[in-house]
Amino acid sequence: MKSKIISFLFIAFISFLHSEAKVKLATVLSDGMVLQRDKPIKIWGTADAGERIIIEFRKKQYETTASLNGKWQTELIATKAGGPFEMKVNNLLIKDIFVGDVWLCSGQSNIELTAARVMDRFGDEICTDENEMIRYVKTPYGNNVNKPQDDISQMHWVSLNRKTAPSFSALAYFFAKEMWEETKVPIGIINSSWGGSSIEAWMSEDALQNFSEQLRERDIYKSDEYRKLCNQASSLMSKFWSESLYQGDKGLNDSIRWYSPEYVDSNWQEVNVFSTSLGTINNHPIRGSHWFRQEVMLTSEQAVQPAVLRLGCLIDADSVYVNGIFVGTTAYQYPPRIYPIPSSVLKVGKNQITIRLISSGRPAFINDKPYCLAWKNDTIHLSAIWKYRTGCEMPPKAPSISFQNVPTGMYNSMINPLRKLSFKGVLWYQGESNTGRPDKYEALLTSMIQDWRDKLENKDLPFFIVQLANFMQTHSQPINSNWAALREAQRKVTLKVPNTALAVAIDLGEWNDIHPLNKKDLAKRIALLAKKMVYGHKNIVYNGPICSSMSVEGTKVILSFKTGTNDLLQVSELKGFTIAGDNGHFYWAKAQIIDGNKVLVWSDKVPRPIKVRYAWDDNPKDANLKNKLGLPASPFEMEKQTRTLP
Repeated sequence: MKSKIISFLFIAFISFLHSEAKVKLATVLSDGMVLQRDKPIKIWGTADAGERIIIEFRKKQYETTASLNGKWQTELIATKAGGPFEMKVNNLLIKDIFVGDVWLCSGQSNIELTAARVMDRFGDEICTDENEMIRYVKTPYGNNVNKPQDDISQMHWVSLNRKTAPSFSALAYFFAKEMWEETKVPIGIINSSWGGSSIEAWMSEDALQNFSEQLRERDIYKSDEYRKLCNQASSLMSKFWSESLYQGDKGLNDSIRWYSPEYVDSNWQEVNVFSTSLGTINNHPIRGSHWFRQEVMLTSEQAVQPAVLRLGCLIDADSVYVNGIFVGTTAYQYPPRIYPIPSSVLKVGKNQITIRLISSGRPAFINDKPYCLAWKNDTIHLSAIWKYRTGCEMPPKAPSISFQNVPTGMYNSMINPLRKLSFKGVLWYQGESNTGRPDKYEALLTSMIQDWRDKLENKDLPFFIVQLANFMQTHSQPINSNWAALREAQRKVTLKVPNTALAVAIDLGEWNDIHPLNKKDLAKRIALLAKKMVYGHKNIVYNGPICSSMSVEGTKVILSFKTGTNDLLQVSELKGFTIAGDNGHFYWAKAQIIDGNKVLVWSDKVPRPIKVRYAWDDNPKDANLKNKLGLPASPFEMEKQTRTLP
C-alpha cells in the first residue's frame, strides 16, 4: 500500500511539473517586435521535451512539438504589413506586434553611436519625435568564441518617442525615418554592433575557412580560463594603476587641492592646450595626470543663470571643477564634453575652471571643437592659454586584450541568435579597426556577406556598406593611405558582389572626430540605395559617379562612369586626382570633365600613365568630383586596361 502511495505521489508530482512547465520564446520575439512582411515567419524557443506547442496569430493556429533537447520551431505563413497584433504561445501572450520591414544594422562604433551623441546638431528633431510605427532593439554585447549561441540574454523592443529616441543608433534612427516615409509600413531596426570591433569578429567559423591565421587567433582565446585570467589581469592592472596615480597625484594630496578656489597657481606654467608639445618632455609623452586652470569673468546677469560648459574632446579621461565644485567627468576620449553648470555654482566676477586630465599616452585638447561657457543667449569662449602643471607621472599601462576583436566572437553571440529572422536588408558600417591591414578586407567582407546570406537563408539579401568617412589630416603630397586602401576594398566588394551597394561618406566626416555628427545625410544616401535596389525606383539617381573603366590616349587618361551616375557636375577646377607611370610613383594630376560624363586626367611628370587614383588620402577634403545631384564620387584606383564594371 505504501509503495502505491509513493508511486501515486511521484506520478502526481511529475504531472504537476509538466503542467507548470513554461514555454520560452527566443528573447528577440517579445512585446513590441516587428516581423518581416511578405516572408514566412519563423517562431522558435524552448520547452520540455515532447511538449505540445500551440501558436495563435492573426486568427490562425499552428502546432508543433518540442524535440528531445527541448527546442522547438515552427513557421507561420507570410503576412502583409499591419498591427498591432497579439500572439499566443501556449500560456505566453506577446503583445504590440507589428509586421513591416526589418533591417539589421551591424558594425562598430559609427553605427552603434547613439542619437544622444548628435544632439548638438539634431537635438530639436530628436527631442520631439514620436512614431509608434518605428521600433528599435539593441543586441547586448557578447563574444563567445567557443560556439554559436542559440539565444541572447535579453532584448527589449522600444517604439520611437522623445524619451527613447536618444538611445537609438543615430544612423539607424535617421534611416528608419527615411524608410517610414518611403513605405508607410512599420519599420523594425535590430542594432547588433560593438565599437572598436574588427570584421573578423563578425564572421562565423565557416566564413573564415580560407583565413587560417584568423582561426588560429580565435583558438588562442577558446579557453574560458585563459579569457578569465586576461580579464582579471586587465582589471587588476587598471585598478592598481589608478590607485597608484591617485596616491601620487599632488593635485589631490596637497594641503589645498588644486581644484580649490583658494589654491594659488602663480608658479604654474602657461601653455597653449592645442600645442603638439603639450604634456611632453623632449617629445616623449608624460603619462599620468595633468591639471589645467583658467579664470573667466562673469557679469551679474551671467552669474544668475545656469550655463553649459563645453570642453570639446579631451584625451583621455577628465574630471572637471568650477569654483571648486565637481561638475562632470568622461572616461575616454571620444564623447564631447558637455557639462551643465547650475547657477548656484557660478558667481559674479572671477570663476575658476579646473580640469584634471588623465592620459595613458599624450594628453590633448582636440582642436576645432567648442571650448566655451554658454548660456541660452550668450557665450564666453575659453582661451587656448591655460595654466598647467603635471600632477603625477606614471609608467605605461600594460596592454589589455580587446575581446571584441577576437574572430567569430560577435558572430557567435550577436548574429547567430538572429539567423531565423527575416530581414529586408543589412546596413554595415565597419572598417576603422581594420585600417591597419586593408589588404585582406575585400576578401573578408565578401566572405562575410556570402556567409550571412547563407545563414539567414536569403541569397539575395541586400547589403548596404557605408564607406569610411574622411578623417585625420589632409596631406600636401600623394600618399599610400591605409584608409583610402580600405575604402577601395569596400568599393570593390560592391562592384563584384550582387545586391550590394556603397554609401559614400567621403564628404561627411570630420578631420578631428572618428565619429562624425552628420548621420542624417548619410542615412539619406543609404535610403537612396534602398529605394533603388529594394523598393524598385527605376529612374532614381542613387549614387555619386561610379568609375567603370579607364583608357589611355597618349599621355592622358580617360575615365568613364557607370550610366545613371555619370551626369557630372562642372566645377572650375577638378581636384583630388593623382597619376602614376611604370615606377608606381604618384603625382598630382590635372583633370577636367569632357563630354559631360567623362574625366580627362594627365600630368606633365607622367608621360606614360598606368594608374590613376582619386581622393586617395585619409582626409581628401579637396576632392570634388560629384554628379549634378551633389552626390560625391567614391575614392578609387584604376589601372590601365582594367575594367571593373560591365
